[in-house]
Parts: sequence; C-alpha cells; structure tokens
Amino acid sequence: MEKSVEILFTEEILKCFLTSFHLQTEVIKLGDFENYVFEAYRGNNPVILRITHSSHRSKDEILAELDWMNFLHQQKVNCPEAFTSSNNQLIEDLPAGDGSFFYACLFSKVDGYPVKIKSDVFNNQLFHAWGKAIGQMHSVTKEYKPSKEIKLRPSWEDEELLDIETYVPNEKEIIKNTKQLIKELKLLPRNKDNFGLIHSDIHSGNFFYDGECVHVFDFDDCSYHWFASDIAIPLYYSVLYGYHNSSEMEREQFASNFLAHFIQGYEEHHSLPEAWKEQLPLFFMLRDITLYSVLHKKISPEDRDVEINRMIEGLKSRIIKKEPIVKLG
Repeated sequence: MEKSVEILFTEEILKCFLTSFHLQTEVIKLGDFENYVFEAYRGNNPVILRITHSSHRSKDEILAELDWMNFLHQQKVNCPEAFTSSNNQLIEDLPAGDGSFFYACLFSKVDGYPVKIKSDVFNNQLFHAWGKAIGQMHSVTKEYKPSKEIKLRPSWEDEELLDIETYVPNEKEIIKNTKQLIKELKLLPRNKDNFGLIHSDIHSGNFFYDGECVHVFDFDDCSYHWFASDIAIPLYYSVLYGYHNSSEMEREQFASNFLAHFIQGYEEHHSLPEAWKEQLPLFFMLRDITLYSVLHKKISPEDRDVEINRMIEGLKSRIIKKEPIVKLG
C-alpha cells in the first residue's frame, strides 16, 4: 500500500467497519497491497472484509464488481458472495482525514485451500480444474446484464496502469512500446464469444482448491476484456513465479503441458475464442506492462528487496525487447 494511504487508514476506521458488518473485533490481516483484506468472524462463520481507498477504486466500480460477483455466485460459479451490512448496504464508506474515502465490503470465504506453485498439488489435475473454472465463468458472463443503476466496470484500455509515463516518466522506450502494444490490441476483433466481463487476474494466489474444484476470489481487477486474457494470466504467473530461473526450453515445455490440460477443462464449458493462441503473447506483454507500473506505483525504491528488483529488471528487459514471458509452440 502507498504510504500516503497507510497514514490515513486508522484503527478507528477498521473498528467502525467491523461494527457496520456485525463482525467480531479480532481479525487477521491477509493482505494490504492494493486493498486491506482481513479474515473476520460473523457469529461462527469466517468471512472476508475488504477495505479499499478511493484512490484505488470508486464506489461505482466496487458496486459493479459486487453485482457481477453475486450474479456469478447465483449461477453456481465457485466464487464468494457479497453480503450486506447492518444498513442493508453492499458497501459502507467512511471519510479519511484528507477528505478522501475508504470503502468496505464483506464476502463469504470460499472453500478449499491455497496452492503453492512448487507444491505437489500444482499438477495436471489442478490445471484442468483451473481451466474448467474459467471456462464456466466465461460461459455464464455472456448472459450477465448489470442491475439497474449499476455503472459498467471499466474496459481494459481504461486501466490507469497503462498510463505508464505516470510511473516511469523517463523511460522512453518503455512508454513507446506500451503505446504500440495498446494500438495493436485495439485492432483485435470483439464479439460476444471472445470479449466480455472477465476476472482479469486468476493466478494461483487468487483461488483456493478443494482437490477437485477451483474457487476463485479477488475480483478487484475485473474488466471488459478479451477472454483470451483470462487464459493468458494463469500461465503468465505460473511461469513468472515458478520458472523464472529455468531455461527457455523448460519454460516452453511447462507452458505446453499446462495449456494442454487447462484447455481441456476450459472447453468443458466454453469454446475457445478464435485466434486465442496467437493472441496470448500480446496479453503476456500487456501484463508485463501493468505489473511494471504497479510495482513502481506501490513500492518505493527504498522498500524494494532483491526479489522485487530482480522482477522489475526482468519486466523492463522483456518490455524493451517486446518479448513474451514464454514462447508457445
């Protein structure tokens, strides 16, 4: 979290939100990168409280996210349900000391357990279940119509992280290649079978696995995007975190095996978008750019450790060379 937001987020704000949602006062912090995320209890049930600063998302954007999530949940997609507060509101807001706002919402905790990329569970059976979950989501979302008075979630090109000159104003080659990639993506065809509202960030840190099914959470980045991007992201992060020290051949072999099982699962619910495989490298490169931006936005140079600096240098090299993180056969 940016230091400017950390200063504003007080214990009093957290306590007020806990009261608004009838939660017990003992909480466990699960994350604080883009949102403050806590595990709490409502009675005997574990729930997830997420608190977002208005510099990250508007109230309308969060409402649109929750509306879609609850639609998916009603359609039997394995994802959280968003609960209302004691005021019967999906979102509670509180002013911060500088006139900005914090927004809180509450979710059910999904079934299953986290999966580490280097664990025995990170295997072909999981890849199949991962693809199946995303295929089901794409199939269901084609029938989604936002509730009345709900404003649409942003489209992919509205992503503020694509204004990369804001975060790296002096890196001319990075800025130039970003603009070229955006121009190329805007030429891709869009239709109901290849483009719609998607999660946009289904890596292994954003789902639990029960041994059979994947249960997806953290819909904070959902946007109108190509379905192929939701196929690219799982492979992208699996390579980034699992194979960054491997040879090019090892990365390609992993990618080939991953996609074979992932696609089998995906096609159980949804037909593959036309030209999806040719488009994957574009979405790999797009994620390099947004990840490069967010690391510069969220983590000041003095707070970066060796791993973060290594990652930033790898991203920079690929963006300048216009190279995807892995080549596909």
